[in-house]
Amino acid sequence: MGHLLQMSAPVVDSIYRLHAFPQRGREAAVAGHQMAAGGGLNAMAAARAAGMTVRLGGSLGTGPMAEMVAQSLHALDIPLARARVPGLDQGLCTVLIEPDGERSFITHTGAEAQIPAGALDSIDLQDVAWVMLSGYSLQGAGSGAALADWIAALPARICVLFDPSPLVADLPQAHLAPVLARADWVSANQDEAMVLHPAPDAETCAQALAEGRKGALLRQGAAGCLLATSGTVTLVPPHKVSPRDTNGAGDTHIGSFIAELAQSGDALRAARYANIAAALATTRDGPATPPLRAEVDALMGSLPA
Repeated sequence: MGHLLQMSAPVVDSIYRLHAFPQRGREAAVAGHQMAAGGGLNAMAAARAAGMTVRLGGSLGTGPMAEMVAQSLHALDIPLARARVPGLDQGLCTVLIEPDGERSFITHTGAEAQIPAGALDSIDLQDVAWVMLSGYSLQGAGSGAALADWIAALPARICVLFDPSPLVADLPQAHLAPVLARADWVSANQDEAMVLHPAPDAETCAQALAEGRKGALLRQGAAGCLLATSGTVTLVPPHKVSPRDTNGAGDTHIGSFIAELAQSGDALRAARYANIAAALATTRDGPATPPLRAEVDALMGSLPA
């Protein structure tokens, strides 16, 4: 199967479960609050739950937030692929969860957005089969240029999956273009995909997103996803659930897809697996809550072929 190398580092999520958004200048009581490592951890946790070996190639700093991330990585048996960044703590993301499970973010970046000079050169790629990268890591001058150059120079044997992220419209083209040119797979939600390839419908957009690469996934949330490969677009139906917390669902889909595709070599099966895993994750509180492989495998027959 080989290793997955995640180049977008985790942050800490400070999660508020709202009854309703407050009016401007007012205060809102919340139904609950928790703090947990999230961001780049979500896809790694999903790949680990599906049985894949994972390493973190993104930046982990020092400080209380970074230590929370380090503990979560240790619990999942995810080692670092390079040295930690001294003197910078990890970023913090305030996550607002509405009663229907929809989430909104307010983010302060930290060490995850910084790559010291030469740090990427120290990463051992010998056992790496997959590299994944989020557009979040391409937004800043402290990491975007270095990551774009590094991704563009990866050996052809390594499969690269790119997740453009909600920030795709604001990413510098100098960072985005070389990553898109190298990406073997792109996994995007419908809004993100339409930014990259404006189209009259989702199917046309997915097909354009897959052109020149192994394939693309256009994620449609509760409607499932579109899998585009070799000029064919397939609607992969969803696994129906009642969502409680959608934070991290897209990342769970990505990590699960990579792990299943690496194991089976079957992109359609991997998309079906990812739909189920992401759906189950939305029924659980917290950002990194993927189901174990046994849970997903038990449900794989519930979707139409």
